[in-house]
Amino acid sequence: MNIIVCMKQVIDLEQIRIKPNSREPVIEGLPLLFGDFEKCALEEAVRIKEKHGGKVTALAVGSPKLKDTIKEALAIGADEAIILTAPLLQGSDAMGSARVIAKSIEKIGNYDLILMGDSSADEYSGEIPPRVAELLNLPQVGFVREIELLADSGQMPETKKLRVVRDLEDALEVIEVVMPAVIGVTSELNSPRLAPLSAILKASQKPLIEWEPNDVGITQNEVGTNASVVEVLSNLAPVYDRKGIIYEDVEEGVVEVVKALQQEGILSQ
Repeated sequence: MNIIVCMKQVIDLEQIRIKPNSREPVIEGLPLLFGDFEKCALEEAVRIKEKHGGKVTALAVGSPKLKDTIKEALAIGADEAIILTAPLLQGSDAMGSARVIAKSIEKIGNYDLILMGDSSADEYSGEIPPRVAELLNLPQVGFVREIELLADSGQMPETKKLRVVRDLEDALEVIEVVMPAVIGVTSELNSPRLAPLSAILKASQKPLIEWEPNDVGITQNEVGTNASVVEVLSNLAPVYDRKGIIYEDVEEGVVEVVKALQQEGILSQ
């Protein structure tokens, strides 16, 4: 069972601060890490490998800092990591990112399953899994919270199908999908492990391969800001109209707050 896990490097959202005068987010110098969805995808891949054997490859596209960030994936259980950090790839929209990922997966070859977060912590668009699946001409299922491997003629690990449970908010849907397939997972799938110190130390001994865009057949017309069809108009924080009213008496304050919320239509009369 050869599994490719697509990892996305994002800034630590909990450390973002807003400039009070301009309402612009301050993101320079913030630490980069992998999102919860990506960690769940990696954890599931490692669990499948531990149970049925195989190989887990972590694939990531991002900034040069990936050379350090990707070591976490190796420590958790990936057998090898492949990263693409060329400046040409920076500023790509969802389609550009999907092209890079799909062509990298084609170059890796010999895969049975592709796991990735259903959405990323920074943009939360949910576009990458279906776009990658379309480019690779593979079946795809999103919002997955459970994965079960189905045996082929009762012999494991020669598995040809998956049974997955996807979350539709008001219902759960059970789907059988033929492999290879692209699966977008949610954080309900599992609880990612913390890598022990011994695994962290051994991570640097595992293969870490860095590819350039031309290694996977990507041209400058397919990625980056020049190829992007998305224009960001604003990322300013919303304006908060703070009343600045302080009630020293608790009972009086509760009554006045309820009246104010009713006047603004937040609470019904």
